[in-house]
Amino acid sequence: MKRNMALLALGSALALSSALVLAQNAPESLLPPGFDKPRAAPSRATAPQPPARPAAAPVTVTRGSSAGGNGGAASISVPVVQPVPGGTSAAAAPVLPAGVRIPTLQELEAMSPDELDQLLGLKPRSDMPPAARRSLKQVGVLADYEGGLPAGALTRQSGALVRATLDGNKGQLVSRWGHILLRRALASRLDAPQGMNPADFAASRAALLVRMGEGEVARAVVQDVDAGNYTDSLTRAALDAYAFTADITGICPAITVQGGARKDAEWRVLRSVCQAFQGDGTAAMAQLDRMQGGGVWPKIDMLLAQKYAGAAGKSRRAVTIEWDGVSEMTPWRYAFTIATGLEPPAALMRNAPDRYAYVAALAPMVPLTTRAEGADKAAAAGILSSSAMVDLYSQIYAQDDITGDWADRAGLLRTAYTGEAASDRMAAISQLWDGAKDSRVRYSRLVLTAYAAARMPVDDSFADQSADLVASMLAAGLDGNALRWASQAEVGSLAWAQLVLASPNRGNPVPSGALESFHSDDESDNYRKSRFLLAGLAGLGRVEQATAADFASKLEINLDRRTRWTRLIDQAADVNNPALVCFLAGVGMQGDGWDKMTSVHLYHIVSALNRVGLSAEARMIAAEAVARG
Repeated sequence: MKRNMALLALGSALALSSALVLAQNAPESLLPPGFDKPRAAPSRATAPQPPARPAAAPVTVTRGSSAGGNGGAASISVPVVQPVPGGTSAAAAPVLPAGVRIPTLQELEAMSPDELDQLLGLKPRSDMPPAARRSLKQVGVLADYEGGLPAGALTRQSGALVRATLDGNKGQLVSRWGHILLRRALASRLDAPQGMNPADFAASRAALLVRMGEGEVARAVVQDVDAGNYTDSLTRAALDAYAFTADITGICPAITVQGGARKDAEWRVLRSVCQAFQGDGTAAMAQLDRMQGGGVWPKIDMLLAQKYAGAAGKSRRAVTIEWDGVSEMTPWRYAFTIATGLEPPAALMRNAPDRYAYVAALAPMVPLTTRAEGADKAAAAGILSSSAMVDLYSQIYAQDDITGDWADRAGLLRTAYTGEAASDRMAAISQLWDGAKDSRVRYSRLVLTAYAAARMPVDDSFADQSADLVASMLAAGLDGNALRWASQAEVGSLAWAQLVLASPNRGNPVPSGALESFHSDDESDNYRKSRFLLAGLAGLGRVEQATAADFASKLEINLDRRTRWTRLIDQAADVNNPALVCFLAGVGMQGDGWDKMTSVHLYHIVSALNRVGLSAEARMIAAEAVARG
């Protein structure tokens, strides 16, 4: 209705201005004879005067008298109409917003609905109706009663410190369990710290989640904020999250609200794509054509955008995608590719960053075998759970048209669960482990077989595989199942080391002899596993200080070494702040492999987590460090 009234005013103004222009510019030859010489106006003296009207007699309304009364005045029924407060007798004419120049007809025809709304002052300020708008208090998707962290954990913390822990984290963590813990903290419903805009706080969390490969969670966080409350940083984080998940039209509410606030190429292309899906496909495709001619985006990206936008409405067109000359993959390029049902060239993806493998692992439109390849990286990183891996392989097994290595692996996984003899199941599990091309993929296969490993009987015939079986179960958090092997695990073995760290309750401290036995069989680089074992035990308080000091001296490490980071995480633990401890732990676990982790960092991380009530995560991180170190 508002748009119609504004258009009526605009049309009236255009019609009036057009009529005036025509009248002023009309040549004399076009006027009928005599019209170019108007009749002289009569003088006021000779002008006829209207006849005088007699004064109206007052009308008396007698209330209460009847029509048939004797000598009574006649009763007159007069309707009483109450005036509307503040109203006028005639409807107010619609007007354009103040300061708006009346555009030409040609300019109006070229305008999109969004541009027209902006001209008429009808551009929405929010994507939500007033009654449904949400507060910026406690932004997130995981409440404390759902496993999230306490909402007020950061309200008294410095915004600068919290921002530094988030923005300074590159997103790649050495620990699967550390990744899971940090994801949980970032997804929690949290109040913003002091001096930090809640929208910017959500932006920093979402941006870190994207860097971690958690696009789905990042998208959920940005969607918890109304588009009318977006800041520049949250808009940027939202663009990255929607690109990561290939949910291209998901950004359209923010684009509709912000309109032409941004002029960069990415925004202009996405604005036209959104326009196509809002029903104005013809104008949208025309704008994309103009941008392609102007070199706004690389040719391959513009073609992909046209193919995606062309699927909307009546503007369908065939677009041929040619990858010749394309040497790299970009986030939006990959998003448009898989969103249109295409597969990027294998040569282009061979050396692509891991983020594209993480995207593929979760993207439902990607072929199952491509998803499985991505899952071999995503599971080790902590993005996929063991159950999700099993579901993926089950789909592969159910597809008769999938053959080759992936079909064979799906068959092995089925045997790992359903084999009649324990030896058959163990053989299938071992084949899945040993078929991995590197240590990261092998750990992902440990995640895959976690529940199959939990079904294996405790038997001396599987002693050689006990360490891997325990590591597999602990990768999925099955510490209760793993502890069944405690009676079979020899003191000083790798299986024993993992169990002594993973056990939720251990009354007796670990003796020095057990540590020495483990050290003597440790074949890791620079005794890294022994260093991690000591750091984990010390962080959990499961070794006496004197024993820890002697063993640390032998390993030539100093767990008491202090840095600015160690002081911050210790102080956060001292005040029982689990959220800040998780953020700082994420900073301390950055790296592309466990060789980047130091025993000092591991000790402080495990200790701080244990002290703030996150002992389960502390135990899993410590056990994982020994297994993968």
